[in-house]
Amino acid sequence: MARGILAVLSIALTVFALADCVQTEDDKIRGLPKWAWIVLIVLIPWVGPITWLFVGKDRSRPAGQGPRRQGPLAPDEDPDFLRKLDEDIRRERREKKQRGSDDEDPGNPPQS
Repeated sequence: MARGILAVLSIALTVFALADCVQTEDDKIRGLPKWAWIVLIVLIPWVGPITWLFVGKDRSRPAGQGPRRQGPLAPDEDPDFLRKLDEDIRRERREKKQRGSDDEDPGNPPQS
């Protein structure tokens, strides 16, 4: 049973390291060319994948740069959305004030 678990762990580690190596940009790879890392990962179990994970890839970030969120902001974080929302509310209040109270406008039922 232990042999089976070790075999599965070895295969999983190899597949993970191989996928990471293949997806890594060439300028982030350290030490050897990408093709050499792939050969090392596939042919030398445990040592190849572990060496790749600790040595083969430059995992440092440039100073002052954390992970940046990509894509749209949430509405409550988007200043343009909040500004437009505020303008819409103010415009509706002005229009309502110009029309008079709700009692005078038969098209709009009174709001509570």
